[in-house]
Amino acid sequence: MKKLLIGTALAAITTAGTAMADAHGPSACLITKTDTNPFFVKMREGAEAAAEAAGMTLRAYAGKVDGDHETQVAAIETCIADGASGILLTASDTSSIVGAVTQAREAGLLVIALDTPLDPIDAADATFATDNFLAGELIGKWAAATLGDDAANAKIAMLDLAVSQPTVGVLRDQGFLQGFGIDLADPNVNGDEDDPRIVGNDVTAGNEEGGRRAMENLLAVDPMINVVYTINEPAAAGAYEALKSIGRENDVLIVSVDGGCPGVRNIADGVIGATSQQYPLLMASKGIEAIAAYAADGTLPENTPGKNFFDTGVALVTDQPAEGVDSISVAEGTDLCWG
Repeated sequence: MKKLLIGTALAAITTAGTAMADAHGPSACLITKTDTNPFFVKMREGAEAAAEAAGMTLRAYAGKVDGDHETQVAAIETCIADGASGILLTASDTSSIVGAVTQAREAGLLVIALDTPLDPIDAADATFATDNFLAGELIGKWAAATLGDDAANAKIAMLDLAVSQPTVGVLRDQGFLQGFGIDLADPNVNGDEDDPRIVGNDVTAGNEEGGRRAMENLLAVDPMINVVYTINEPAAAGAYEALKSIGRENDVLIVSVDGGCPGVRNIADGVIGATSQQYPLLMASKGIEAIAAYAADGTLPENTPGKNFFDTGVALVTDQPAEGVDSISVAEGTDLCWG
C-alpha cells in the first residue's frame, strides 16, 4: 500500500472523539463537516452509543468549517494508518474527496457516506441518508400549496450551501424547485433555471451568519422577495434576521430542511413556516452497526429496495398543514427532534 504521509496533517485535524473500547478490537471513524452544527453533534452521539454497544473503538473528526475539505482528507489518511475497520463520512466536497475514499477502500476499510452522497454515489460502499431530493420536494410542495394562486407570482430566494455544490445541497435545492412547480434545467446543478420567479441563488456555508449575508445580497437584487428556500435551519435563522432588520419578517415564507430542535422551535415561533425533518442519530447508529458487521464477517450493507442508498426517513414538520402534502405537527416534530 502506498505509504501515507500524514505528519503535519495530523495537527490540522479537529479531533472530536476518543476511544470507546479496547484499542486492539475493531474500530471506526466518524468524519463530519463540523463539530458545532447540532446535526453533526447528534450524529456523533448516535455513533458513540452504537460503538459502545458493539464494543468498538470510535474516533471522531471534523472540519473546522463547512467546506474544509483538506482536514477531512487528513482524517481519512489517519483512519487508514490507524487500521480502522470503516469510516462514516459527511463530505464537504463530494467529488474531490473521492480520491481519498478510494484509497481507504483499497486499504480494506468500509466507507459509508452519511447524509451527503458522494459524487458519484458509488464512490462509497454505501450511503445512509435522508432522501434529500424528497426533503426539498416536500417543502416546495408545501410552499406552493400555502401560497395558492399567488405561487404563480412568487419571488423566490434560493439560499444554498456552497459554491462547490455538494450533492446534498443540489438535491435539496432541485427538490424544492420541482415541488414548487418550477421546471428544472440540469437536475445535477443549482442556479441554471430560467424561471423568472427565482430572484437568485447565494451560498450560506450552512450557518446563521452565512444565511443573513446571503439574504441581504438577494434582497439587494429584489427587496420584495416573498419565498425563501434555505439549505438548513441555521441558514434560515440568519435569513429571518436579515428580513427582520427591514421589517419584512412577517410577510415572507421561509422553508428549510433538518428538523433539529432549534428549527422546530422556530416553526412554533413563526420564524420558519415548515421544515423537512431528518434523523442523523439513526444514520450514524446504523452506520456503526454496518461497520461492526463488516469487521466481523465482511458483510456489506444493503440499500433500501428501489433506491441506491439506505433511506433513513424524512417528515415535513409544520403547524400549518397544506392540502395534499403529508406533514406532522410541531408537537410531533418536537418528540423526534435533535440538538
